[in-house]
Order: sequence, then C-alpha cells, then structure tokens
Amino acid sequence: MTHSGLNIAIIGAGMGGLTAAAALRRAGITVTVYEQARQFTRLGAGIQIGCNAMHVLRRLGLEARLRAQTFYPRSWNNRDGRTGEGLFDMIFGEQAEDKYGAPYLLAHRGDLHAALASLVPADDLRLNHRLVGLTPLASGRVRLAFADGGSAEADAVVGADGVNSVVRHALFGASEPRFAGRIAYRTVFPAQLLQGVAIDDCVKWWGEDRHIVMYPVKPDRSEVYFVTSQPEPAFSAESWSAEGDVDVLRAAFDGFHPIVRGVLAACPSVHKRTLVDRDPLQHWGEGTVVLLGDSCHPMTPYMAQGAAMAIEDAAILARCLEGIERAGIAPALARYVATRQARTAQVQLTSRQNRWGKGATDTDWVYSYNAWTAPLAPTPA
Repeated sequence: MTHSGLNIAIIGAGMGGLTAAAALRRAGITVTVYEQARQFTRLGAGIQIGCNAMHVLRRLGLEARLRAQTFYPRSWNNRDGRTGEGLFDMIFGEQAEDKYGAPYLLAHRGDLHAALASLVPADDLRLNHRLVGLTPLASGRVRLAFADGGSAEADAVVGADGVNSVVRHALFGASEPRFAGRIAYRTVFPAQLLQGVAIDDCVKWWGEDRHIVMYPVKPDRSEVYFVTSQPEPAFSAESWSAEGDVDVLRAAFDGFHPIVRGVLAACPSVHKRTLVDRDPLQHWGEGTVVLLGDSCHPMTPYMAQGAAMAIEDAAILARCLEGIERAGIAPALARYVATRQARTAQVQLTSRQNRWGKGATDTDWVYSYNAWTAPLAPTPA
C-alpha cells in the first residue's frame, strides 16, 4: 500500500466511521478515528446487511467472516399483522445474490461492528475522545479540541458522529432531528425461549398504525431479533439503552397474529428508542470538513438501509480521495457530496413513507447499487 501523505480524522466509530477508516486505509490514506465512548459495547440489536452494503464489505475482505456469523434469509416476507395474510415477498437467498451480485444477510449488530473494528488497527483508534470543537488553521489543516483538554490536527475531518453530530453542529449550528412520534422497541434473545413458536426467515407484520419485524441473526437460528415501530409521542430519550416495559409492549400488539404474541411473550426484556430523521440537507460540509452517514442523512429504519447508506458513503469517499494531494481535498470532498446526495435523499424520503414491502416494491434501485463501481460526480471546478 502506498501512503498518500494525507492524514484524515474520523469522528465516530460506528458503522460508517469504521467503514470509512477501513476504506481510506485501503486507499493509502492515514486515518485516526476518535470515539467518545470508553469502550465498545455489544448492543442487543439486529441489522439487515443489504446486497448493496455487502458489495462494499466484500471489497474490504469481510464477506467470509460475515457469512459465517450471520443468517442467510430466503426472503423478507410482509404479512398482515392480524390475519397473517401475505402482502409482498421480497425474495433474497441465491436468487437475489445472482441478481444483485452479493448476498443479503441478517446479523447481530455487534457482529457487524466487530468485523469492521477488526479492520482498524488499535493505533488508529482513540476511545474516550469526545469532540467539542473544530478550528480551521492558516496551514489549511483543522485543529480538533476534545473534552479532556487534548487536541489534534488533521488535513481533513469526517464527521461520522450520528444524528446528534457535533461536527454538523460546529459547521451549521444546532438543530433538532424530526421526531416521528414513534418508538422502536427491540431486543435479541435466545431462540430456545420461544418454546416452539416458529418464525420465518424475516417477517414484517403490518398493523394499522404499528408493525414488528423479526428474524434470526445467527446461521443456526440460535438467536432471534425483533424491532417494532409504534406511536408513543411522549417518550423522548435518545439512548440506545433505555429500558422498555415488556408488558406495555405486549399490550401494544394485543390482537396481532399468535406468532407475534408468542414471540413477545417469550422475550425477557426490551430496550426502546425514539425514531427520528431529517429532511435531506443541502450542505454536508465546508472546505476540508465533511459529514457521513447519520450525521448528514439520518433516516427512519423502515427500509433497513441506514447503515447501508453510511457504508456506501465510506466507499465513495475513499474513491474520491484516493490519490489526492492536500490541495485537492476540498474539491474531492465536494465530489463525494455531489455523488451521494441524490441517492441518500431518495432513500430517506422513501423510508419515511413506511410502505417499503407492504405491496409490490421495486427493490432493484436499492440493492443493485455498487459503491465501488457507481459513477462519480464530476470534480467541481
């Protein structure tokens, strides 16, 4: 690997930040990832790794590991929440892999995060570093200030620090995400607790104003995951780890199909969080500072594409910066933004509608995208 001489700071070690670090390192760029958490934790959550995301992860060398740790579904089946009537079946498995050129996998979120973390050397990762400020320098570099009083400098900064991004705040001022008035309850638990309740590969049970998605996250079906969306406008916590009341959850799905009620009866505990998004942003960056993932295009989870969009971002970012001299960073970042904005906006707004899969759905435009080969926008003059 030939190093370019560039040094890029990535703020946030989530899916997008770690993928960006891996992709930029692959392009010969030196990176340092700054993460405010003191350690990584294994959240009790599942994640759908779409074919489009797998194209990126394959190039980074993670396909074999992920196939070994995840569930390979036949389909994403959409059903009426009460009657069980089939609404639309998104076919995955070998048929989708042949069509889109990569598999669709169902994973424990912790397994995907650990796989991405394995690509970033420990020397390139700084935990317990909470960013509090950015200062452009006369040299063209950027100074980063941290809550502990420390500082660092970089040729460019990538804000991959989530929906409440400090980097976005530093660039454009504070603004609140749009709260959908809905809550997601979710958990991962041992399948043996189901005591005979059988779940399909991946099912979304649709109700009038709520739904629940459930699927295995291990190849042997030993762990299962579910996540809901339901009205609860008074709840406002932003934590991934807020405890939920399983009795409240069960009552919210009273009257749903017996399989749904059986799964909810079996789960020992749940967490809950608000569902938020933003309207598509006109600006993702300024000069040599740019946003990535949820920091610039947070979305509701109804297409299971939030992490996938951040993973795509990372590959496009690396392609735009590969071989670039320091003087070319700002145009390269502008090219990245110009390449990504229309696609992520389309996914944001489509997901917000929460109709993905409820009836006949064109999935090709999402799953056929390969960020390593997709056309790049022209470099701005």
